[in-house]
Amino acid sequence: MRILIVEDEHKIANALKRGLEQESYAVDVEYDGEDGLHAALNEDYDLLILDRMLPGMEGMEICRQVRQNNLHCPIIMLTAKDQIKDRVAGLNSGADDYLIKPFAFEELLARIKALLRRPQDSLGTVLKSDSLTLDTVSYEVKRNNKIINLSSKEYALLYYLLRNQDRVLSKDTIIAHVWDFDADVLPNTVEVYMGYLRNKIDKPFSGPDLIHTVRGFGYKFGVVKNV
Repeated sequence: MRILIVEDEHKIANALKRGLEQESYAVDVEYDGEDGLHAALNEDYDLLILDRMLPGMEGMEICRQVRQNNLHCPIIMLTAKDQIKDRVAGLNSGADDYLIKPFAFEELLARIKALLRRPQDSLGTVLKSDSLTLDTVSYEVKRNNKIINLSSKEYALLYYLLRNQDRVLSKDTIIAHVWDFDADVLPNTVEVYMGYLRNKIDKPFSGPDLIHTVRGFGYKFGVVKNV
């Protein structure tokens, strides 16, 4: 999943980026409000983290313009302002959550996971397809109750595929949500990582294959009869 952080304090922004990347998220950072708005409107993000006080354009205005452009990704507002009226103003601008500085990274991470679960609340904290399970809290992946060891990027790719089961996903769509803007992604990168996943979650098991190539379109994940 791909996250945009807009935060003018470089130390905070870079620490958040490192922490979230260790949790297998793809993360882009902007340090100016106008640059942040441009990125939010022109790239495909799964979640935005906006500081309220920014040079160029404040976070609430970014939030308003994002919503005015019919973008519905979750937004978390960060601020040092802790008055109720400030929190209300942030939520009324279109933010989904509001976190007061200073905050613990663990709390931010928990709120991110909660917001990203919203489109598929019925799945809870465990994503599942056939006998394959991915626990978003423990990061444990199993098939037929056997633990599968994945790299950080393999986990991120599987997480995105599980959240989008039974949809045909193009390579460009997968890249936009699994790799960050600065990543060195080659034309066959998605094919390579799909091969890695197949070798770990499909080939060693007797159950139905879960990763399917849809020629000319991309990939489809899940138990399907016809592809």
